[in-house]
Amino acid sequence: MTSTASSMDSTDYRQDPAPHDRRPPWQQRLRRFGHPAQSSADVRERLLPPFAQPGPRLWQALGVPYGWADRIVRWSPWLGPLLVTLLAGVLRFWRLGSPRAVIFDETYYAKDAWALVHRGFEVNWDKNANDAILSSGGHVPIPGDAAYVVHPPVGKYVIGLGELLFGFDPFGWRFMTAVLGTLSVLMLCRIGRRLFRSTFLGCLAGALMAVDGLHFVMSRTALLDGVLMFFVLAAFGCLVADRDWARARLAAALEPDADGRCRPDAHIAETTRIGWRPWRWGAGLMLGLAIGTKWNGLYIMVAFCLMTVLWDVGSRKVAGARRPLLAVLKRDTGFAFLATVPVALVTYLVSWTGWILSATDGKGGYYRNWAATDGKGGSWTWLFPDWWRSLWHYEHEVYEFHTHLTSPHTYQSNPWSWLVLGRPVSYFYESPAPGADGCPTDAGEKCAREVLAIGTPLLWWAACFAVLFVLWRWLFRRDWRAGAIVCGIAAGYLPWFMYQERTIFLFYAVVFLPFLCLAVAMMIGALVGPPGSSDTRRVAGATGAGVLVLLIAWNFIYFFPLYTGQAIPIDDWRSRMWLDTWV
Repeated sequence: MTSTASSMDSTDYRQDPAPHDRRPPWQQRLRRFGHPAQSSADVRERLLPPFAQPGPRLWQALGVPYGWADRIVRWSPWLGPLLVTLLAGVLRFWRLGSPRAVIFDETYYAKDAWALVHRGFEVNWDKNANDAILSSGGHVPIPGDAAYVVHPPVGKYVIGLGELLFGFDPFGWRFMTAVLGTLSVLMLCRIGRRLFRSTFLGCLAGALMAVDGLHFVMSRTALLDGVLMFFVLAAFGCLVADRDWARARLAAALEPDADGRCRPDAHIAETTRIGWRPWRWGAGLMLGLAIGTKWNGLYIMVAFCLMTVLWDVGSRKVAGARRPLLAVLKRDTGFAFLATVPVALVTYLVSWTGWILSATDGKGGYYRNWAATDGKGGSWTWLFPDWWRSLWHYEHEVYEFHTHLTSPHTYQSNPWSWLVLGRPVSYFYESPAPGADGCPTDAGEKCAREVLAIGTPLLWWAACFAVLFVLWRWLFRRDWRAGAIVCGIAAGYLPWFMYQERTIFLFYAVVFLPFLCLAVAMMIGALVGPPGSSDTRRVAGATGAGVLVLLIAWNFIYFFPLYTGQAIPIDDWRSRMWLDTWV
């Protein structure tokens, strides 16, 4: 197999050291710890590394004719991700309406979504509303009294869209989360491919998320965190695409020499304006929708903005800028800021349109009439419209609620335990008797029927090592891809450590789950071996990687009854409670 083929399974797409590399041996050895490698002759390849392609020996070994091999290579960037997405979609839509019940926090979001798409604001429901909804097929009157809710409306509008399409029942309110969960697998495949320059590793990252239990359960439950994860991943994908787009503009601005090669040029690198960056506007829109779903999207927006500034600095440095940070501040930061932060904030405000347009006579949204009643008076009230001051007061009250939420809950957990799945959340549990609700007649005693929000254990435990690997890769190898993955994990994870006394849950971790899957895929790529490895090294690495992936897939299948609420004998249920804290 050629080195090009070998690179398909590796995260290292850099060129092998040139034969004329005469640097001292100690410098060459230090390269693995971050010492800069010798520059490529053509800076365009450093700005835009090529995608890995399998070599001819692979197709010869598989007995694939050249014509078909060429078609597979051309189709694989989309064919591979679509096949992985098809698998994810079949799993997520299979018996989506089961269990036919209002499980866990669906009791809030399913009903809030129904009220939002009909009234524009959330309402107070009767305590027996769940039973009435299920028994009547969703044909229940919507109350008129506004309810105090503590999350923005975007995620509930998304859930409500499914209810408008398929009815006010479990399938309807889970439909859109299943759609977004499936599409997030497709996005991760494509993002991973662009990140690693490898279709194989991109599809592997998507496949890992497709068989993760937490992502699976959240894709089949009408909660907000799966929606938030989708918008965060979409924003990250837009920024990765923007990075390539901007570097392509820089590469195009460089003048080739007599040999047709481009060399670093300080003047061009420092003065070229990237101009219109459509992917940045897309990222701003997605971040605004993320913040409009849950406020922790704000932390992610800040982290992503800092990350993109570093990417721009790196791009101009590769192109030859002597003062790349100054060049970025002059040429990029202003437009980048306008395309991201204001767009996100405007998107957030627009998401409140239903509440803003509701009645101000006390019959509209909660606190909608605050500026005209309790908020009257003051020195600056003339400067802001009533809806703005009422909304600001509402947001302040929500902030106070979130920062002082300490009510104990059976399934709350500390973020220190999330990566090892210390305390999962049971969304639904029943104990059907033998012969009822799918319980085998020969079960002997009652069965267990549970929907448990827990990740695929072997995947998450492997991710603990993968996080250490990408940290090492970022700090000592200066690998921007590892840094991007670390940024995604840190942005979704670290803020929760500031609220360890708050009532928080493991399923919040679904927001940074895609980045854990990218980390595991990157680790597996390194395990397979870099380009130029010996056949023995490649076989050993591929065998180890294959065993790990198969064990993760088996683990998902083993826990599948706990993800879908299937009735299993109580002894089978106990055998899956690997830790005491899972009960």
